[in-house]
Amino acid sequence: MAFAPTLAPALESYRSGSFVQLRQSFPSEVEVISPFVKQLMRFIARFRKADGSEVEVEVALREALANAILHGNNQDAGKRVFVTCRCSMDGEVSITIEDEGQGFECATVPDPTAPENLQLTNGRGIYLMKRLMDEVRFEQGGAIVHMRKNGNASSGATRESQ
Repeated sequence: MAFAPTLAPALESYRSGSFVQLRQSFPSEVEVISPFVKQLMRFIARFRKADGSEVEVEVALREALANAILHGNNQDAGKRVFVTCRCSMDGEVSITIEDEGQGFECATVPDPTAPENLQLTNGRGIYLMKRLMDEVRFEQGGAIVHMRKNGNASSGATRESQ
């Protein structure tokens, strides 16, 4: 499937400052991930200085999308993944990804750093998202993930774990 979404952001204002927000949805097909991420990262780059953290945002985004498609929607092309990305003028990026699945119990996800899990070939997505982003939280039993990367000027961020 060729995927060429039109990412036409709507300029909105918010009382704490200006931001641009983009909303997009697509079917739960793995081959959609790379072209979508490439296009979304170009959008994000317009609001963040290149400082190396864009790679962290990209990896976390890929992991969240893969989880939504593979685990949330079980690759059911009849189900959709919904993405909202908000970029503030100071470089902060907030991304929300929602799938149409049943969710999961975050507490039951095995720790990929535990010795018995080090050789596993999967199970690192949530761990990576939490390590790479400044905030990660789940809602609706894990069917919605919110991720945030502080603006370029921010430092010493605390990472929330759930």
